[in-house]
Amino acid sequence: MRHAARPGSRRRCGHCFASRPCLERAARPQGGGGGGMLATGTESLLRQAREVGAEELGRFCARVSALLQVEDWGPDALDALRRLFLIVAATKYSRRLEPTCVALLQTTLCSPRCPERLQLLCAAVLREMAPSDSLSLSCDHAQSSQQLGLVASVLLAQGDPQQVRTVGQCVIKVLESRQPEGPSLTYLLPVVSKVTSLAPDALPEEQTKALSKRLGDWLRYASVQQGAAHASGGFFSTPRARQPGPVTEVDGTVATDFFTVLSTGQRFTEDQRLNVQAFSMLRAWLLQGGPARPGAADADDRSELEGSTVSVLSAASAASHLLPPAEWLREKALEYCQRLLEQSGRRALRKADSDLQKACLVEAVLVLDVLCRQDPSFLYRALPCVRALRTRLCGDTACVRALLPIAQFFLHHGEAAAVDADAVCQHLFTRIPSEHFHSPMLAFEFVQFCRDHLVLFSSNLDLLRTSFPSLFKFLAWSSPALTSGFVALLPVLVDAGTAVEMLHLLLDLPSLTAALDLQLRASQAASERPLWDVSVRAPGCLEALRDPQAQGLFQHLLRAKASGTVERLTPLHQLLQPLASCARVLQCAQAVPTLLRAFFAAVTQFASGALASQLALLLLERSDSLFQVEGYEADVHRVLSSQFPALCKLHPPLVVERAKELLEFVGSLGGPRSTGHMLTSVVWAVGEYLSVSWDRRCSAEQISRFFEALEALLFEVTQSRPSAALPKCPPQVITVLMTTLTKLASRSQDLIPRVSLLLSKMRTLAQSPAVGPVHGEDDLGAVRTRATELLNLLKMPSVAQFVLTPSVEVSQPRYHRDCNTALPLALDMVSRLLEREAGLLPG
Repeated sequence: MRHAARPGSRRRCGHCFASRPCLERAARPQGGGGGGMLATGTESLLRQAREVGAEELGRFCARVSALLQVEDWGPDALDALRRLFLIVAATKYSRRLEPTCVALLQTTLCSPRCPERLQLLCAAVLREMAPSDSLSLSCDHAQSSQQLGLVASVLLAQGDPQQVRTVGQCVIKVLESRQPEGPSLTYLLPVVSKVTSLAPDALPEEQTKALSKRLGDWLRYASVQQGAAHASGGFFSTPRARQPGPVTEVDGTVATDFFTVLSTGQRFTEDQRLNVQAFSMLRAWLLQGGPARPGAADADDRSELEGSTVSVLSAASAASHLLPPAEWLREKALEYCQRLLEQSGRRALRKADSDLQKACLVEAVLVLDVLCRQDPSFLYRALPCVRALRTRLCGDTACVRALLPIAQFFLHHGEAAAVDADAVCQHLFTRIPSEHFHSPMLAFEFVQFCRDHLVLFSSNLDLLRTSFPSLFKFLAWSSPALTSGFVALLPVLVDAGTAVEMLHLLLDLPSLTAALDLQLRASQAASERPLWDVSVRAPGCLEALRDPQAQGLFQHLLRAKASGTVERLTPLHQLLQPLASCARVLQCAQAVPTLLRAFFAAVTQFASGALASQLALLLLERSDSLFQVEGYEADVHRVLSSQFPALCKLHPPLVVERAKELLEFVGSLGGPRSTGHMLTSVVWAVGEYLSVSWDRRCSAEQISRFFEALEALLFEVTQSRPSAALPKCPPQVITVLMTTLTKLASRSQDLIPRVSLLLSKMRTLAQSPAVGPVHGEDDLGAVRTRATELLNLLKMPSVAQFVLTPSVEVSQPRYHRDCNTALPLALDMVSRLLEREAGLLPG
C-alpha cells in the first residue's frame, strides 16, 4: 500500500536523488510558452542523474526488474522507468544496465498487454543504450503497427546497415498490405523516412514507386471533413448532432480546397494525419529519389526556349492519372506547396497557427526548390508564387526567416528565370542582419545558409565579402553559438581588399556588441526588445548615442557594408565603457582570440609583402587601442604577439620598411607596457630581421638607432622597482632584449664593447642579493645563463656573426637536424676553443 507523503517532504526513489514531481516534469516534453527552456529544477536533476554511480545504478535496475517481472505496470513502474531514462540519457556515454533488466525491457516493449506509455519509455531507454550486444528484438515480435514502430526505432538506433535494410523491408510489407485509410499507418511513415536517410538503397525500386504513389495520394486526397467525435451514449445524443463538420482555414473560414497541414479542426482523421506526416518527410524523400525522368538532366538546356510549351504540357499531364509514381508525387507536391503559400497569406486567429504558417512557408519553398532542380519544367509554374511571396515578405518582419529559402531558390534558378539573384541577396545581406541580429535562430540559419551556398556565391564573392560588417553583427550578438561557423567562413570572407578593415572590426567586436546592446536599449518598440543584462545601467551611454559628435563613430561601427575606411574608435570605447561588464560583451571578448587565429591562418595564405607590412603596422597601432574588457587585452596580445613574427617571416623586409614605426613603438614602451607579449615579439623580430642578409637597405645607422632604443629599454625594465602600477618584468623580456642587442652588435662591430659591458652588468646584477627577493632564483638563473652564453660568443666576433646572423641557407631546418652541416660544427668549435682559453687563464 502506498502512503501519502508528509506535507513539504519529497518522495525519493532508491539512490536517484530527485523528487518525483520534479522528475516527472523533467521526463515529459515541455510545452506551453516556455520556448524550450528547462523547467524549474530540471538542471539540478540532470546533474544528480549524471552523478549516479555504477553500484547505485545496479541497485536501481534491480528495482525496475522486480516491477517489470511481476507485470506491475502501475504508477510505480512508470515512475521508475522515467527515472531510469533520465539516468541513461543524462550522460554522453553509454550506461551499462543489468542483462536481466535489458531483457525485461524488451519483453515489456513487445507485450500486447503493456500500456502505451510504458512501451514508449522502454523503447526510449533501449535507444539510449545503442549500440548494444544484448538486444534480441526483431520486427516479428511486434503485435501491432505501434509496437512495430517502437521496435524499429530501437533497431535503427543500433546503426547496423543490414538491420536497417531488414527493418525497411518489414515496414514496407506492412504498408503494402493495408489500405490507405487503414488505421495505425502513422506509426510507420517515420520509420520509412529514417530508413531511407540511413540507407538510401535499402528499398527496392518497385517498393519505392509504390510508396511514392501513396504519398502523392495522401498529400492530395485527404478528407476535408473533421474526424468524428466519440459517441457519448446519452439519451439526447442523435446521429445528426455527431456529424463531423468541414475543416477550416487558419482564419476561421471553411476550407474550400484540399486538406493540408495548415487546415484546422477539432478532430482529425487517419488520412489527415498521414497527410501531415507525408509532408514532413516529403523533401527528404524527394532528395533520396532524385530525378526519375531520363531527360531531366537535359531539360535545363531546353527550359528557357520551351518554357510556355513545357508549362502547358505539364499542366495537361497533371490531369492524367497515368503518370509514373515519381512524377505523380512531384505533381502533387507542387500543388500542395502552392496551396500552402496561399494559406500562409491568411491572418491566423491563434499564435500557434501563425508560427506554423512561418514554418510551413520555409518548408514549402525548400520543397519547390527541390522540385525545380529535379525537373526544370516545374520552374514556370512555381516562379510566380515565389516572386509574389518575396514581394509580400520583404515588408513583413515576422516572416524574415522565409527569405533565406527564397534566396536559395533564386540562387539556383535565377538565371533560368531571368531574375537578378544578386539583388535578392543584396537585400538579404545588408538589411536582415542589421535589423534582426538579435534573433538567435535567424543568426544560426543565416550563417548556415552562407556556408551551404559558398559554391553558388563563387561567381560573385564580392557581394559576400563586402557584407562582412553586417554579418559580424550576428557574430557579435551570438558569439558562443556562431564562432565555429565564422571560423569556417573567414577564409572565404577575407581577401586583400578587406583584410585590414576586417581585422579592425574583429578587434572591435566587443565594442560592436556593446553598441548593438545600446541600440536596442534606445529602440522605441519596447515590447519587441530582446532581453539584455538588466544589472547594467547605461543612461550616460544612451545620451552619448544621441550626441552629434559621436554619431559618426556609431554609424561607422554599425555600418552594413565594407567602407574601405578605418576610424579610430578610442573615443567610442570610452563612451561604451559602462557596458564592458555585460555578459554578452564578455562572451564576445572570449571568442575574439579564436577568430583572430582563423583570420591570420587565412590571410597568410595569400598576403603580399605590402599587405603583410600593413597588417604588422596595424598590430602595433591597435595593441594599445582595445576596448577595456576584463582579460580581453591580455588574450588579444597573446594572439597578436604570435602573429607579428609570422608576418615578418612572410615579408622580412618589413622591419626595415617600418623602422620608424617600430622605433616609435619601442620608444613608447615604458612602465607597465614594457612587460607585455607584444614587446617580446617585436624585439625578437628586430633582432631576427634587421640585417643586410634580409634587406640590402639595412644600414649601420638604423642598427645603431635600434640598439640605443633597446639599450635604454633594457635599462629601464631592470632598474625599475615592481609595484602595483608597475608589475615585475618577466625574464623572457630581459633575455630577448639581451639577445637582440647582441645580434645587432654582431652586425655592427663598433657596438660590441658596449653590449659586452651591458651583458657584464646584467650578469653582475643577476648575482646581486638585492634583486633576489624581487625576481626569484629561477628567473635570475635564466638571466645569468643567457648573459654568460652571449659574452662567450662575443669573444670571437666573426663566429658570433655567423651564429647570430646566419645566412638564409643556414636558417633552413636541415642545418639544425644534420650533425654534419656547418652550424652545429661551428658551435661545437666555439665551445671547445672557449673551454681551452678558459683553461689557460690563471685560476
